[in-house]
Amino acid sequence: MNPRERRAARHQAPREEADGRPRRRTAPITVEQVVDTALGVVAAEGYEALTMRRLATALDTGPASLYAHVVNKADLDELLIGRLSAELVLPEPDPATWRDQIRGVCVQLRDRFLAYPGVSRAALAMAPTDLETARVSEGMLAILLAGGVPPQDAAWAIDALLLYVAGYCLEAALVRQRASTDDAVWVVDRAELQRRLTSLPADRFPHTVRHAAELTAGEGHDRFDFTLGLMIDGLARR
Repeated sequence: MNPRERRAARHQAPREEADGRPRRRTAPITVEQVVDTALGVVAAEGYEALTMRRLATALDTGPASLYAHVVNKADLDELLIGRLSAELVLPEPDPATWRDQIRGVCVQLRDRFLAYPGVSRAALAMAPTDLETARVSEGMLAILLAGGVPPQDAAWAIDALLLYVAGYCLEAALVRQRASTDDAVWVVDRAELQRRLTSLPADRFPHTVRHAAELTAGEGHDRFDFTLGLMIDGLARR
């Protein structure tokens, strides 16, 4: 959908309800309210719970009314990621501290994604053409270039870093979701996981049994910090 079509879709009159019921809401809805409410649903129930119908219920209106403001679910996803991207603080590029700066941007994004379980899924396979997401990419590119990273390496590194952050946060959301359902039996703590690894046949899994402690080590975001460090330090070496 081109910008003209998107603008027209955002300003067209609401369609009638499919089941003929009148809208319950009388106050006009704004795009900002739509995004605020959608993020509220995600924060409380997870991204999987966010549907156009669920959002309409939270706004006390009908699903068809939303299409005067949001083109479709994909458009809503762009608005959500755009809002979270707008909250990121991008530093003035500094060649002396570029590694810490790029790490700081990724940590900010991680924390925003984790505040809304599963929302990072909306960022996957999304073209960064929204002005706010483009602002983040521009800021990251500026930081890497200031650090002397070649343009092509910098471009691909941004893609890899954003993909890792989104994947990390999505996995955390899936673990949380499983822990709250009947699948909780599959979510085990570190001690139990280490016990299972050390119980494997040592003749078939000698390294796993021997290094079960290392394989299950890490608190909080230790693994995230380690992987981010590998990626950024690898850029510096190149």
